[in-house]
Amino acid sequence: MVRLTTERDVERLRQAALLLEAENRRLTSRVLELTRQLLTAKGEAAEVLQLRLVELERQLSQARDSLYGPSSEKRPRPSAAPVPAPAEANSPRGHGPRQQALPVEEVVHLLDVADQQCPQCGGALSAMTGQYEEAEEVDVVERRFVLKRHRRQKYRCGCGGCVETALGPPKLQPGGRYSLDFALEVAVQKYLEHAPLERQVRAMAREGLAVDSQTLWDQVLRLSRLLLPTWEALWLSQLRRRVLGADETRWPLLGSPGQTKWHLWALASAHAVVYRVADTRGAEAARELLKDFSGVLVTDGYAVYAAVAKQRAGGFRVAHCWAHVRRKFLECGGPEAEVAVRLIGELYQVEREYQTSPPDVGRLHALRQERSRPVVSRLHAWALQVRALPESALGKALGYLGNLWPGLTRFLDDALIPLDNNATERALRGPVVGRKNHYGSRSRRGTEVAAILYSLLESAKRCGVEPKAYLRAAVLAALNGEPPLLPHLHAAT
Repeated sequence: MVRLTTERDVERLRQAALLLEAENRRLTSRVLELTRQLLTAKGEAAEVLQLRLVELERQLSQARDSLYGPSSEKRPRPSAAPVPAPAEANSPRGHGPRQQALPVEEVVHLLDVADQQCPQCGGALSAMTGQYEEAEEVDVVERRFVLKRHRRQKYRCGCGGCVETALGPPKLQPGGRYSLDFALEVAVQKYLEHAPLERQVRAMAREGLAVDSQTLWDQVLRLSRLLLPTWEALWLSQLRRRVLGADETRWPLLGSPGQTKWHLWALASAHAVVYRVADTRGAEAARELLKDFSGVLVTDGYAVYAAVAKQRAGGFRVAHCWAHVRRKFLECGGPEAEVAVRLIGELYQVEREYQTSPPDVGRLHALRQERSRPVVSRLHAWALQVRALPESALGKALGYLGNLWPGLTRFLDDALIPLDNNATERALRGPVVGRKNHYGSRSRRGTEVAAILYSLLESAKRCGVEPKAYLRAAVLAALNGEPPLLPHLHAAT
């Protein structure tokens, strides 16, 4: 008998897995046969009986795949020939990319005096001017904490009526002991690299700095207060966009496993993403997030957005996500669902063809009219004629498709509306990774700080701006009393 929990022989484990799979298939067939007999005895109609058996077989197949099959929902794309990945320019084989962004530090190596002698004649070797054997290597310079002593020179006039003092560096707060760059380092480590403050404290101790997590939190809190007007300006700029994506995820209370006290909402566009934490996932939080937004909101099937849109006369419209519909049919399996998956794949193929050329909204609109609209019509006709039990996975997927149909077809008439809401889902990855590391927030104030700093850092990434450099520029603008510096404006400078 093989004990799977302790057996280490790979071949024996493989044989055991094959035997278990064979037994699983035998039992599956037996379950299907017994179910057929039971339903026949109950007098089920032949068509209903067949639908129930198909659904049962799908459920058993899905359970089997969850044990033995791949977990990804990715499927092979139809292609005439594989497209090779483009090789990076000037990248020598086996040595990685050229690292054009790194500063170059030249180090000259000389022979020891004892080795500067010819082994043939014993004569002295002389250096060959400009002749070197060169090689590159990527090295690391460790982070260093220093105690800077700023000495601000004083000046006076001989008349005794004037004394001036040279200006010092910008400070987060008067008399503060920690520099602006120190506070930025802490914030970026926490909200971009997802390192909790206690972990940073331990790392800093290894590097010679004695500090506690409360001190680090004070620096982050001060930054967030300075950047609050910038976050509010970013939020208002998002609400003026014509098309936005919206999504939400839980945000737990630190120290209470399993408890979700708050929810993190996201509003994403091509240039920015704004996060806001609310204590509910209901309509009130959605109304507060969207305020007077009057464009098109791309969402999943969460009914709150459509409900808020209906409550506001002349407000925003909702467009729904085809990726969520595709997932519903992928979960079904079977030849019927495969038809829907294939047709949705054709919609994505049109979008991929558009992305291979320079952006042109007019061209995309024409492509969608010529190629996407007929596909949508075929999908609609298929959905009307296919038969499925309402409680089956296929029936639920068809119901999901039908309930969202007006929002799903909205992209055909507006080329600015994306086919799905995947960009907004990706915008939640950063905060979700941080949530896994930080285990949420301890207080309402903690959620507000997280929303502000995540919004500005993730928006900088979207604009192609180095996040830490942008955050520094935004803080300096706030300290100097200048208007809020938004990431896309900073990217344009």
